[in-house]
Formats: sequence, C-alpha cells, structure tokens
Amino acid sequence: MRIINIIGHSNSGKTIMIRKLVPLLAAVGTVATIKHMGHHIWELPAEKDTTVHFVGGSVVTAGIDAEKTVMSLRTTDVHEILNYYAWKGYDYAVVEGFKEEGFSCVVLGDLVAEHVILRNVGVDEVFAMRDQFEVYVPRCDGSKNCSA
Repeated sequence: MRIINIIGHSNSGKTIMIRKLVPLLAAVGTVATIKHMGHHIWELPAEKDTTVHFVGGSVVTAGIDAEKTVMSLRTTDVHEILNYYAWKGYDYAVVEGFKEEGFSCVVLGDLVAEHVILRNVGVDEVFAMRDQFEVYVPRCDGSKNCSA
C-alpha cells in the first residue's frame, strides 16, 4: 500500500486536492483515507446505541446501516489505522495532515517538510507520480494492538 500524504497550512487546499485525487486513484486501485482532524473532535451521537457501547468501554464499535458501516476505534495512532488498511490489502492510503509522521508527501504552500515528493502541484501531477510515494511497512510494537 502506498501512502500519499497531503500536507500544508490550514486553508492551503489539502481537502480540495484529496477530493479530486481519490476518484482518480479509485479508478486504478482501492483507496482508504485518513484525515488528521487537528483540534476538531468528532462527536458521537448522544444516547445512540453505538455511542453507549463505545462510552461503556468497547475498543471498537461499529454501526451498520443499509449503505455503510461507521466505526469508532479507541485509538489515535495513525500507524494502527495504517496497519489495518495494509492488512486489508488496500492499494493507496491518502492521508491528510500528518506532517510530523515523516511520510513521503505532497506539500501545498510554504510549509517546511522532509520527504517531499511534490510541492505546489495539481492533482494530475500527484496522480502521475503515485508510484513514487513510499510503500507502507506495517509497524508492530509488540502490543495486542498490532494488526499486521
């Protein structure tokens, strides 16, 4: 699985790029995404069964409807999620905003970063260079949370 990390300051166009990139990648492989939400907190719906399960201590809670599954996991470790994606065999993980992790990346704006593959380019250039991004090697710290 290749990681394509899109980083930049707030309002630099990261989400717009990802909105355009995901369909292009999905036409040639399977795509999973991760968004660093910064200071935003995802709200679990109050008093819903899945929220009650999660608040009660479940490590993972899933709600399945007729169209999708929504999961809440008791982790904030991006590598645990990437391990899961790699285990599932996805071709691409498009990651938004994990600039401190050191993934190969696309930088939008003047952000200083390491492992830069592209800087201030359009989505077509990112798609054309998709095979230049690093292949994720699952990490295992020896805990029960390892998925690969």
